[in-house]
Amino acid sequence: ITRRIQQFENGDMVHIIIDPSIQKGQPHSRFHGKTAKVVDKKGKAYILALKDGNKAKELIVTPEHLKLQE
Repeated sequence: ITRRIQQFENGDMVHIIIDPSIQKGQPHSRFHGKTAKVVDKKGKAYILALKDGNKAKELIVTPEHLKLQE
């Protein structure tokens, strides 16, 4: 429950850690363990920007699958 209500600010760096018990808002498994930057909030989910190889990508992920980088 605490992971569902966590808040992030624009510009925060987060780790994508997929929680298999919650399928909604889950990114593709290829992004598990990657680090991304929070760009915006869309409803309950966050828009993340990251580079996949040489390509810039945006992901829409719910906060259950994110962990703040320390």
